Amino acid sequence: MELSRRGFLKLSGGAVGASIVGVGLKPAQAYAAPLAIQYAKETTTICPYCAVGCGMIVHSRGGDVINIEGDPDHPINRGTLCSKGSAAYQLRHNEKRITEPMYRAKGSREWQKVSWDWSLDQIAQKIKATRDATFMEKNSKGQVVNRTDGIASVGSAALDNEECYLFQKLLRSWGLVYIEHQARI
Repeated sequence: MELSRRGFLKLSGGAVGASIVGVGLKPAQAYAAPLAIQYAKETTTICPYCAVGCGMIVHSRGGDVINIEGDPDHPINRGTLCSKGSAAYQLRHNEKRITEPMYRAKGSREWQKVSWDWSLDQIAQKIKATRDATFMEKNSKGQVVNRTDGIASVGSAALDNEECYLFQKLLRSWGLVYIEHQARI
C-alpha cells in the first residue's frame, strides 16, 4: 500500500477524530491507589552487608517491616542500593531464617535449639575462660600491659560511630589488642 503525505494526514486526522467521538470529550476520573507505606513508621539505618555504609529507610507498621529502600538524603549512596542491599527486606521476611539460638555439641552432626539465656551464658563463660588463660599483666621487659592475645574482634559495617565507640570501650576493658573493623579489611 502506498501512502502519500496527504493520505497520511487524512488517515491520521480521521483516527484522531474517531477516537474523540468514541471516547467523548469528558475528562476521565483518575483514582490513585493508596501507598503501601502510607502511615508507616520510617526509620533510617545502615545496610548490614559491606563496609560502604549505605543509608537505608525501613518502613514498618505494627512492628513488622513492610518496605526497605535506599535513603536519598544519605551522602554515601544517595538513595541507590546494590543487589544485596536491595534484597535486605528478605532478612526479615524469609521462612528459612533462624530466629532462635542453635547449638551443635562437639563431635555432633545435629543442631539443637537452645535458650537465649543458655547461649549468652556459654559465650560469657568462654570469653572469661579464654581471657583468664591468656591474660598478660606484664610483658617480657616487665612493663605493665594488661592485655590478652587470645581473643580478637572484627566489627560490623552495620554499626554506627557511637556503637563502634562503645564496642571498642568494652573490648579494651577486656584487654583485647587485636580489634579490627570490617571497613578496614
